[in-house]
Amino acid sequence: MKVALLALISILSCFRLMAQDGRQLVVHLSESGKPFTLNVNISRAAIKVTGYEGKDVVVNVGKDESNGKESLDVTTHEKNNEVTVEGPNRKAIKLDIKVPKTAGIFKLSSVNGGTIIVDDVTGNLELQNKSGGISALNISGSIIAGTLSGRITVSFNKIDPGVPMAFSTISGAIDITFPANLKANLKIKSDHGKVYSAFPVTGDPADWLYGKAGGGGPEMLIKITTGNVHIYKRE
Repeated sequence: MKVALLALISILSCFRLMAQDGRQLVVHLSESGKPFTLNVNISRAAIKVTGYEGKDVVVNVGKDESNGKESLDVTTHEKNNEVTVEGPNRKAIKLDIKVPKTAGIFKLSSVNGGTIIVDDVTGNLELQNKSGGISALNISGSIIAGTLSGRITVSFNKIDPGVPMAFSTISGAIDITFPANLKANLKIKSDHGKVYSAFPVTGDPADWLYGKAGGGGPEMLIKITTGNVHIYKRE
């Protein structure tokens, strides 16, 4: 019985904060150094994910500022290099997560917890935030980012060639910095705002603007209802 229990714990790597000073969860990946997946879908979470020179996924849980207490009901599960972070949907929490710099898949979602911030990671990012901004800096890979209200700021070190991307918000602004050697088909629209692009685009500003960066490639769809779009070129 004890052997079976230990094996189950090893496979699932399930951790729970059970004490006042238990504010950090360390998740050991089944296959260290291999590609991994990080899933976070918590309604009222401000999420920050940062790449670091380590082999574990480290989750630091901040305070529920509405009552000044630590949130003790955050759990993590790991199986086959897929890490899922779960927590309360009615409490406001802050998650500061450090991940290895090996390639990963990042699926991060929040409703009204604040900004989603990702910095210095490699892989494919799916970022959804209903009421709050999205910031993804020093990214190597691809991104799909959407929010209803908030600024989207993205900067790439490298992009995943051949992968289409999409960036959209209803109200806010979109600022994207692509590598100078970008090869993509740009499709950009701001219903109530202006578009500024370091890559040539043509079309009717009241409709869609189009451009072929580097001779063309996968589609980069950039859409905003109210606000300006800035597309920069990283030399």
